[in-house]
Amino acid sequence: MLIRPPKIIRRIYPSFIWSFPKETEGVFLTFDDGPCPQVTPWVLDQLDVYGAKATFFCIGKNVEQYPAIFHEITRRGHAVGNHTYSHVPGWRMAQDDYIQDVDIANDLICTNLYRPPYAKITPRQADALSARYHIVMWNVLSRDYNRKLHHKICARNVLPYVAPGSIIVFHDSKKASKNLWYALPLTLEAIYARGLVCKPILL
Repeated sequence: MLIRPPKIIRRIYPSFIWSFPKETEGVFLTFDDGPCPQVTPWVLDQLDVYGAKATFFCIGKNVEQYPAIFHEITRRGHAVGNHTYSHVPGWRMAQDDYIQDVDIANDLICTNLYRPPYAKITPRQADALSARYHIVMWNVLSRDYNRKLHHKICARNVLPYVAPGSIIVFHDSKKASKNLWYALPLTLEAIYARGLVCKPILL
């Protein structure tokens, strides 16, 4: 998957939020696939070091399994988004089944933000969900989930693109942890060294 989404994809889905171009000081860190007891608490502590706020796109079944960690995310002032109940890709999935999976997750998460797993969503599915959710994508993908990726390359996928309005994707999951443990502190340090701040997505 590409680090930066190509312009043609952004044109196909113009209603999606890819970045916040009018933002002058905020960077928007996002974390997908949690909550995860081995990783999410560490992420929260790292964010606290800088007074940083982020947005966590949670999987419903993980929220169901780890409600205390989910509540800790919101208690510390972070935003939450819906990442489906069972982390399902929309492509080749019946629309009703896909929408149902999203709605089951939202009974637990209660948010107006949605991010499709794997970025795999059809135009019809997007139209249906856009009536109730802001669909939030990204303009910087760390690829931390790739276990074959060297942790220094993961950091290099992010650091050159730290800028006001950027939406950066990390994952608070065990699979991503090796890369995340290296790249996230460097990213936070770079953001604040440049006089920027980490903000939650509130729409």
